Amino acid sequence: MDPELEAFVPFLPDLDMDDPVASRKDFAERAAGAPAPDTSNMEVEDRTVPADPDVAVRIYRPHRAQGALVWLHGGGGVFGGLDSEHPWAARLADLSGAVVISVDYRLAPEHRFPAALDDAYAVLTWTAEHAAELGVDPERIAVGGHSAGGGLAAAVALRARDHQGPPIRFQLLNEPGLDDREQTWSRREFTDVPWMNRDKVAAAWRHYLGSQPATPYAAPARAADLSGLPPAYIATAELCPNRDEDIAYALRLLQAGVSVDLHQWPGTFHGSQAILSAEVSQRQIADLTAALRRALA
Repeated sequence: MDPELEAFVPFLPDLDMDDPVASRKDFAERAAGAPAPDTSNMEVEDRTVPADPDVAVRIYRPHRAQGALVWLHGGGGVFGGLDSEHPWAARLADLSGAVVISVDYRLAPEHRFPAALDDAYAVLTWTAEHAAELGVDPERIAVGGHSAGGGLAAAVALRARDHQGPPIRFQLLNEPGLDDREQTWSRREFTDVPWMNRDKVAAAWRHYLGSQPATPYAAPARAADLSGLPPAYIATAELCPNRDEDIAYALRLLQAGVSVDLHQWPGTFHGSQAILSAEVSQRQIADLTAALRRALA
C-alpha cells in the first residue's frame, strides 16, 4: 500500500453494511465535518427534476462551461447524498470546467433496483432537454460516478443506447461496481482491505437487488453486447474488490470497438482518493478531471 495512504487506515470508519440506516447516519455525520469546498468561481443551485417521484439535484456551474456531467455518488447504493458528495462534485466542476449535476438518487434497501437507475436516467433526460438553460451543448453531456454510482452511470449508458435516449458523449467510471457475481480474483480474495471489502460489497448488492435476479441494467458486466456505447475513462484501485471486474469491462469495451482510457492505480484502495493529502490521490483526481475536460472539449 502507498505509505501516505497507509498512515490513514487506522482512522477510517468501519461502516456496517448490514445496518444501512446506522451506516447512512454515520457517513452523513462524518461528511458534515469535512471542510467546505471553495465554490467562489461557480454557481451552485439546488433543483428538483420532475419525475415519478421527483429527483433532487445540485447543479455546479463554473463560468464558461461547455459540457455537462451527470454525476452519481458512491456509497454502495445504500448511503450518500447531495451534502456528502458536495466536496467531490464541487472539485469535479472546478477542475474539469464542466457543469456537474449531482443526483440525489433513491437508496437501497428501502428503494431497490431499478429505483436509483430510474432517477439517474430521469436526470440525464432532463439535462439534455434543459441544455440551453444550463448553458451547455446538448451533444456534450457525460455520465459518471464513483463506486456504486459508477455502476449506475454504466447502466445509464446501456439504457440510453438501447432505448434511443439522449446522446452521451462520455462515461467517467471511477472504481465502478459492475458485477453482482463473486467470480473475479479481487472480489474473492480482498477480504480485509480498507474501506470496502468482499463482504461489504456483497452486502451492498443484496440491499440493491433484494431477491430479484440481476439484469444488465442492474449489473452492467452482465450485458452481452457492449458495442455502440460512449467512450469511457475507467479508474481502478489496486486493493479494491471491484478491480478485476472493472479491468475486464474495459477490455470488453475495447473488444466491442469502444475507446477506453484505463488507469490502474498501484498502492491505492477503494475510495482512498478522499485522502487528499496523499500525492497519489492528487494525481488520481487530476487525471480523472483532465479526462473529462478532454472528452467535453
